[in-house]
Amino acid sequence: MREQLLEILNENCPGINFEQESALIDDGIIDSLDIVAIVSEIMNEFNIEISVDDLKPENFNTVDNILNLIRNRQL
Repeated sequence: MREQLLEILNENCPGINFEQESALIDDGIIDSLDIVAIVSEIMNEFNIEISVDDLKPENFNTVDNILNLIRNRQL
């Protein structure tokens, strides 16, 4: 699952070391347009629904946070 997510992130935002970053949103490394593209691909890839309520910075600041969101939506 982690590798699939990293592939999505790197396709949408090349040149970012996602494994090293701890504040992707808070530090402005990715923006709202990036999030829209990433969320769309995550929903397709993992067959989940991500709601507007899920679109909080804390859910997208790190790879681990995004993975937790995916896992929670798969339940």
